[in-house]
Amino acid sequence: MQSSTTRMDVDIAAFMKTGLEIKSHLAKYLDISLAEVDRRLPKGSADLAALHPGSLQFDEVDCFYEDTVGTAHLLELAAWHLGSAEYIADTLRLQQSFAKGQVLDFGGGIGTHTLAAAALKEVEHVWFVDLNPHNRAFVKQRASLFGLDDVISVHRDLASTGKVFFDTVVCLDVLEHLGNPSAQLLEFQERMTPDSTALLNWYFFKGFSGEYPFHFDDPDLIESFFKSLQTHFLEVFHPFLITTRAYRLK
Repeated sequence: MQSSTTRMDVDIAAFMKTGLEIKSHLAKYLDISLAEVDRRLPKGSADLAALHPGSLQFDEVDCFYEDTVGTAHLLELAAWHLGSAEYIADTLRLQQSFAKGQVLDFGGGIGTHTLAAAALKEVEHVWFVDLNPHNRAFVKQRASLFGLDDVISVHRDLASTGKVFFDTVVCLDVLEHLGNPSAQLLEFQERMTPDSTALLNWYFFKGFSGEYPFHFDDPDLIESFFKSLQTHFLEVFHPFLITTRAYRLK
């Protein structure tokens, strides 16, 4: 699915400067002023946390992220990306090192990694997957603003991407939110090409003071996850001092 689209410059320098125009894109999507975006961003994490029911069962996860969080997730993610720009930039540098061919951005949020991957000449197409309909609509709008419509497709789930096999899988800050991250690893394995690379991170911890209520930390879940990871994947060294790791299939 190689596109003839002229790809705009969506690079790390642009991310460090404006978060890939995230504030103006939010203002456009939410139909609010830039001043209102600036007012809401510092409250993004608190506003999202306020939506949490206090406890979330494994089988309630999909419904929560698809139906409950709404546009609050956009603001929380934007605040995180802007406030942790150096860290996010290193994940983009890591992505540059490995991304090629058909790229899956699973749980891609506000689309930072999707947009950056789509601009790389080694990448043919990026498949953005996210449960939140506002995230999907927002990333579709951002792709259009950057002239990347033909290089990016937007999907609710992995099944809706069809029978594509991926040369690169990107799944960042997602696995700790899933009720069965081990099963997700196996889904990735089934859809990866023999020489593909998966870029993954996780944080199975609710925080010392419960500051990450959206994360699962069940010991059995964590043990099962690491057993699956170690059985089916082999870590590939990279030099960036970040939590994201690179894996190939065994």
